[in-house]
Amino acid sequence: MDASRIAMSHQHQLPSSYNRAFALGVALNLGYVAVEAGWGFAVDSLALLADAGHNLSDVFSLLLAWGAALVANRRSTLRRSYGYRRVTILAAQLSSLLLLGTILAIAWEAVSRLQAPSPTSGATVMVVAGIGVLINAATALLFLRGSSHDLNIRGAYLHMVADAAVSLGVVVAGGLIMVTGWLWLDPLISLVVVCILLFATWDLLRDSTNLLLDRVPPHIEPASVERYLLELPGVASVHDLHIWSVSTSETVLTAHLVMPVTPAHDGFLRSATEGLFQQFAIGHSTIQIERSEVDGACQKTVCR
Repeated sequence: MDASRIAMSHQHQLPSSYNRAFALGVALNLGYVAVEAGWGFAVDSLALLADAGHNLSDVFSLLLAWGAALVANRRSTLRRSYGYRRVTILAAQLSSLLLLGTILAIAWEAVSRLQAPSPTSGATVMVVAGIGVLINAATALLFLRGSSHDLNIRGAYLHMVADAAVSLGVVVAGGLIMVTGWLWLDPLISLVVVCILLFATWDLLRDSTNLLLDRVPPHIEPASVERYLLELPGVASVHDLHIWSVSTSETVLTAHLVMPVTPAHDGFLRSATEGLFQQFAIGHSTIQIERSEVDGACQKTVCR
């Protein structure tokens, strides 16, 4: 049996470096935490102090995602042939767990306040929380572009969206309480925000766990990849097809192609790997060609 292998790597077409976005996001949010905590002590507002603590935890999440992105760029070695790119998946999962912890803390506080509503400092709370909406929304926009295809960036994005949503809930609740005097509106709106954030956070936790377990990335349909390989000229069958992620933005594939007549040059392999990149964003493909007698029942099928 003759066999030939080719490994071909592509740099993912990612947005430009997020170093500036992370630095700006951390600086803005640290500044806001100081302002929010200061006003919280000044007006004796538990809501502002609790939200300041929540924002501080999200600064840590930004630092976590930033650190993972930096570590992932370290060079590979003989013992770490894929480098440290998988750290971004770990960071995404830790970020989702932090989000879940934050959501549970908000829910616990909201339930406690439903049972015993406390006075809210009306206008001051609304103004400070409104500033938080603007800062967190602006920070979230810095990561919006990369959030669709990089779980690590999505974790940072969701933390900022969560902060903006919570702050917006405080603003709305503050306004309604000033008009109606209904103190229970504050915790009720917080619970509504919690329910919305829970769905997005669960998706992040599920996707990061699947990547750690080497599941095929959600944006790739394995059957379509199999079909693409089977339709390549001269391919009789495909087996040992594996697709997984080595980071939150890089996908790897290995496959054996059975071809009764081995291609005479590497043009076939180059074309196959280029097609995998263009159609499925699979940036690193390793293909082995096998030459063997294939019976009619196995032709144009996937042999396991």
